[in-house]
Amino acid sequence: MNKTLKTTLLAASIALSGAVFSSTAFAGAAEDAIADAKEAQKQANSVGGEWRDTGKMIKQAEKLLKEGKAEEAEKLAREAEAQGMLGYMQATSQTSDSLHI
Repeated sequence: MNKTLKTTLLAASIALSGAVFSSTAFAGAAEDAIADAKEAQKQANSVGGEWRDTGKMIKQAEKLLKEGKAEEAEKLAREAEAQGMLGYMQATSQTSDSLHI
C-alpha cells in the first residue's frame, strides 16, 4: 500500500510539473503574440489602415492572459495581428503612390 501511494504521488507531481511547464510556455507564446499584434496594429495605423476591432482584440487578449487563459489569449492576439497586417495591406493597396506599380 505504501509503495502504491508513493507511485501515485510521484505520478501526480510529474503531471503537475508538466502542467506548470505547459502553462508557462503558453504564457510566453501569448505575450509574444500580443507584442506581434501591437506591432502590426502600429504598422496599419501608420498608413491609416487600422481596423475597428484590432485594438479591442489586443486589450481582450491581455485580459485573458491576466486571467490565466494564455491559450485563448494567444489565439485572439494572432487574429488581431492578422487584422493589423490586412489593414496595412488594404490601406497601401488603395493609394495612388508608386508602391504597387
